Amino acid sequence: MLLEIKDLRKVFEDGTRALRGVDLSVQAGEFVVVLGPSGSGKTTLLRSINGLVKADSGEIKFCNRKVSAMTLPDLRKKTGMVFQDFNLVNNLSSVNNVLTGLLDSSSKFMSMFYLFTREQKLHALSCLDRVKLLDRAYSRVDKLSGGQKQRVGIARAIVKQPVLLLADEPVASVDPMIAHTIMSLLRDIGSEFGITVICNLHQVDLALNYSDRIVGLSGGRIVLDAPTSDVDEAYIRTIYQGHDRGLSFQDAGTASC
Repeated sequence: MLLEIKDLRKVFEDGTRALRGVDLSVQAGEFVVVLGPSGSGKTTLLRSINGLVKADSGEIKFCNRKVSAMTLPDLRKKTGMVFQDFNLVNNLSSVNNVLTGLLDSSSKFMSMFYLFTREQKLHALSCLDRVKLLDRAYSRVDKLSGGQKQRVGIARAIVKQPVLLLADEPVASVDPMIAHTIMSLLRDIGSEFGITVICNLHQVDLALNYSDRIVGLSGGRIVLDAPTSDVDEAYIRTIYQGHDRGLSFQDAGTASC
């Protein structure tokens, strides 16, 4: 098992209970979509996996090793992250933004002065080529469209050759047509390079079209976990409608579809 999460819990200082005992296992090579409404805990879950958020309790195992302060740097080297708001450095070129994905794998001296080897630069260019942006390698990213920025973000995530890719609402800032392009790219890259993908979404149609497995999250709890082939849109929408009426996912799940 690539990733195992047991009884993960997180309460923020304002009293928000973001995660309430999450259990989740992900096998190598899966494309898992975590689906749920805003405030369901999706972002907190993803950020807890790579240590951007520190969980209050629970256990995470990555490659059969318990994630701790000692093992977290190794996990981060093997994990790429794609952000909702791109998280790029606007005054840098596309290729230099991709190279920032290698900062935690370079020496402290190299990182301090933003120095990279010829091989690293060529690899960054090849990653831009893979997302069909080689022609914009030396353009400042603030001159790019939203879809192009997200493709730079994907190139930055894969430049470190991760075994796990975490994508937090990667299509929230692009239009619907570009959203399909981004999701198709994530799916194809995962398949091509053997990268496991965990992707947060709230778009039902995208979850059904691109995932192998759908995990439903509501109120900080996993309430649905099934192969995508076993889940239909009507059932998921019934669950969302139940949420909107103040019902829990489990309440809605017991109703007939």
